[in-house]
Amino acid sequence: MKNPNDSFLRGRMRSVKYAFKGLWILVTTEDSIKVQLFVACIATILGFVFDISNSEWMFQFLAIGLVLTAEAANTAIEAVADFIHPEYHKKIGLIKDIGAGIPTFATLISLIIASFIYIPKILLLF
Repeated sequence: MKNPNDSFLRGRMRSVKYAFKGLWILVTTEDSIKVQLFVACIATILGFVFDISNSEWMFQFLAIGLVLTAEAANTAIEAVADFIHPEYHKKIGLIKDIGAGIPTFATLISLIIASFIYIPKILLLF
């Protein structure tokens, strides 16, 4: 909550504190985020193994960020939906399904990016 006595800078610092708190909650409690962080570590290791270029690193990290952001958005949507209507409801189910489509879409895009980066390098091995 915003404190009316806060200065602009103090309010921003408080916002950053809440942002990192949210990040910590995601990383420590959400299995989907843990899985995506594991995949991101594997992709990072592969980047070093295949000596990808600076622009390839940029695209790889943008793809990783896209997927993690999408997973976080889906988690927030599901939490709000469950809070609003804890029991099964057809409309809430639809909302949650659409929310689940967000990281799915991001993952498909990131797989395309990974294909552009790694398939040519793998083919050079043979």
